Amino acid sequence: MVDVQTEPPTLLASSKTKSYSLKDSFQDAFIKNFICVALGIIINHINGVFVYTFCKNAVFYGNSRYILYIHLVTNDMVMLSITVGLHVVSYAVPFVQVSLCCFLLLLSHMTAKNTPLNLAGMAIERYIAVCKPLHHPQICTVKRTYILICLIWMASTIPALADVFIIIALKPLTFFNGNTFCISWVIFGTQQHRDRATAVEIIFMLFVWLTLFYSYFMILHIAKNASTDQASAKKAQNTILLHGAQLLFSMLSYITPFIDMYLVPLFPKSRSKILFTTFLLSHILPRLLSPLIYGIRDQQFVKYIKSYFSSLQRIQDGLALQSNGDCKFSFDKSDERSDEEHCHFELRLDPTKDACDE
Repeated sequence: MVDVQTEPPTLLASSKTKSYSLKDSFQDAFIKNFICVALGIIINHINGVFVYTFCKNAVFYGNSRYILYIHLVTNDMVMLSITVGLHVVSYAVPFVQVSLCCFLLLLSHMTAKNTPLNLAGMAIERYIAVCKPLHHPQICTVKRTYILICLIWMASTIPALADVFIIIALKPLTFFNGNTFCISWVIFGTQQHRDRATAVEIIFMLFVWLTLFYSYFMILHIAKNASTDQASAKKAQNTILLHGAQLLFSMLSYITPFIDMYLVPLFPKSRSKILFTTFLLSHILPRLLSPLIYGIRDQQFVKYIKSYFSSLQRIQDGLALQSNGDCKFSFDKSDERSDEEHCHFELRLDPTKDACDE
């Protein structure tokens, strides 16, 4: 089996060797793909719980902070699915049609660029909430939040389309009908692509870091004002610091090529393992940060997630009792359900029960 993991599927063209000669044993290939798929399923399941919680509770719909957060989580789920899919395909079907490969790689690059831009948008929202609290409801409306999301996608789409136009300008159209390794530096490996990628990444990262620094220090300045809600300001500061930490992790994809350049010549026999490890650290594990950094810290989300799992557990317990012929149910009245909701829940489990009093 050809080891095409000489380059992670979503990595920008840079410094890696272009040799396809190394091979993985079936056992190594199976273990690598099993780890990728397992991590992808686990991370997407965790992220999916937050998306489900958001969709099922209208209280989140009117809050720009939660809208941006769910967009970040959904974006990570798409990026992770494509990344894991390309990793598996690179072993199972190394040669794919260029047009399909271009589409998948471009979508992967777009979602990768969406992450830092979304973090910048979330930092600005926290800055407005703390520094301009009276204007926050007028500025951070739902409509403007969705406009911001559209602008984020436009900003990430333009460089992706530029890559396609460069290919059209340099290669014949028949190039898109051929088959190739679905790896970024194979498709977008020209000097023009590298120059474009370098310029865009510098502009994007400079904009995002300036936004994070400005938001953090402005909130720090406002926090010194005695009239400001100190707890809210401190929480906003911590949130923006976590934005910076997540941004650093998302930038690992720019650092890992240089790590590979240094380590691979030192340990040539472990080349495949080194590339796979850096691939996990730069493309898979950072997708787990969004739910850990934001979702679990947010009391509102945790409250509804606990309610969801407790309801699920009660339904499972009720079905188990019903299957055993015991339809007598008791519920903890300390939870958030009203007496009427408890009654209707009991009716769903025990149709023979008398109707609830109106």
